[in-house]
Amino acid sequence: MKLLHERSGEPIGTLATRVELADTFLSRARGLMFRRRFEAGSALVFRFPEPAVRDVHMLCVPFPLDVCWLEDGTVVRVDRLRPWLGIARARGETVVELPAGVAEGVRPGDTLSLVAGSQPRPERTG
Repeated sequence: MKLLHERSGEPIGTLATRVELADTFLSRARGLMFRRRFEAGSALVFRFPEPAVRDVHMLCVPFPLDVCWLEDGTVVRVDRLRPWLGIARARGETVVELPAGVAEGVRPGDTLSLVAGSQPRPERTG
């Protein structure tokens, strides 16, 4: 599965080629805690049945993250969180965690979507 970035319907690039879904209570509660690294090209996606305020904390996460909150696939907030101490909150039904720097060009109003890995799209540059 890939995570694609679009702006105004135009493809910007691929943010991740290895997407992990946090779709159980345990996987959501654990998130990236206790992992030693988060490889380039990876994303952790939390999907919920409806929009609500979602918190993201960095307790026991030893590396910085870019976090995007989405409603209906549209980015509503992007934040960079510091290791161990970062915390942020925003409304959304999907939260995407990426290695720090990956969401540098993502802005509110952009679209992020998950697609099967075989669909060709331009790779993100820079």
